Amino acid sequence: MPAMHELTPRQIVVELDRYIVGQAKAKRAVAIAMRNRYRRERLGDEMRGEIIPKNILMIGPTGVGKTEIARRLATLAGAPFVKVEATKYTEVGYVGRDVESMVRDLVDAAIRMVQDERREDVREAADAAAVERIVDALYPDTRPPSAAPPMNAFAQSLGSIFGNSFQQPQATAQSAQSSGASQPSDQTRSIREQARADVLRGFFDVRMIDVDIEESAQLPIGMMGGMDPQMGGGADMSEMLGNLLPKKKSRKRLTVVEARRLFAQEEASKLIDMDAVKREALHRAGENGIIFIDEIDKVAGGGGGGGRGPDVSREGVQRDILPIVEGSTVTTKHGAVKTDHVLFIAAGAFHMSKPSDLIPELQGRFPIRVELDSLSVDDFKTILTQPKNALTQQYVQLLAVEGVALTFAPDGIEQLATYAMKVNEQTENIGARRLHTVLERLLEDVSFAAPEEHGAVNVDATYVRERLSDIVESANLSTYIL
Repeated sequence: MPAMHELTPRQIVVELDRYIVGQAKAKRAVAIAMRNRYRRERLGDEMRGEIIPKNILMIGPTGVGKTEIARRLATLAGAPFVKVEATKYTEVGYVGRDVESMVRDLVDAAIRMVQDERREDVREAADAAAVERIVDALYPDTRPPSAAPPMNAFAQSLGSIFGNSFQQPQATAQSAQSSGASQPSDQTRSIREQARADVLRGFFDVRMIDVDIEESAQLPIGMMGGMDPQMGGGADMSEMLGNLLPKKKSRKRLTVVEARRLFAQEEASKLIDMDAVKREALHRAGENGIIFIDEIDKVAGGGGGGGRGPDVSREGVQRDILPIVEGSTVTTKHGAVKTDHVLFIAAGAFHMSKPSDLIPELQGRFPIRVELDSLSVDDFKTILTQPKNALTQQYVQLLAVEGVALTFAPDGIEQLATYAMKVNEQTENIGARRLHTVLERLLEDVSFAAPEEHGAVNVDATYVRERLSDIVESANLSTYIL
């Protein structure tokens, strides 16, 4: 797949079509928003700072693809992405989550993304170092002489207080160890090379060895000032002073394959510059981050509430969200991040309210409004067969593990789509999510008996009607079962 900057809006829509059925208007809107980011990056510094993203408001019933469009777009762009529920937040002064936590969650997502990339970059070097540690554990006599480790910062601090007598015993022991070490002989090198090859080909995978695993030093100090650990001011004392304390090691007995995995993680952590990771993550969150605010209609006023009761809190949440969307600086435990260029995508069904019930200032910050269409029978048929992750293919591959050859006939697909649409009309319209409940009910007997009864199962219209017609035709049963 081409890089994101190489994709035109038309190509972005094509990529989204592989996973999401219909909703062409919403796909076009998000594709243009992502291409505008590429265009903005090519501008001069002065104009680049003036151009802000055009936030999007998606309006449509549940289960039509609002969340999936945003999630797939973020994956396609390789951008930090978080999905939050507007109903989880409370205005300042009330017990609950404050709206700035959505930005902190975005930074955390960016940190994990950059860390994973850095780990992949150093994976080979970390694995090579892990193999050397495994060889050291298998043949400790062949361990090469190591240079004296640097004095721990905590020990240096104590030495400056109590004098050189605190550091002298350690220095003496280290010099004695290094003076007694000699260059490895040809036989030692041969043993290590053979052991290294055996570890790499898996010869020692099941052998148990005793290894020392590093553990971060934990301070029983708690939080400074009792403040929120997510905030910069309430920094975690353990995180601040952890690097000053000597690393605690615990001895464990593990198989070679498990020890190699743990050693590789430790060595990768040593090779990664966390300060650089944080800087890059903060930049990505501020420049390329995407925040998807779901259920925005639940914090919109119902109209005519007179500013009493829950409407007061709803409007307070909107007013707290407003500066985040407008662009502000949010302090996180990793540093400050500006939200001026974060793309916000809000979504809601707006059954009981309408977009105009949002406060005017917030409405103005979502200039692009896209109405998503309700799904039809033909859309259901397409969802069941065409996407790369089609539901029918998921069940085919799941049951193939048990030796069951599951096939779906075209008339069976059509009957399934018809029943799903009918249940949505009779009860609550939950969109494509209804297909999950219908398919689970249809294949319940096959899934239960699959380990004992192998063979072929063809899902045609007759098969579907035999198992679902009674439930679908009964409105009461549909309500509680499907």
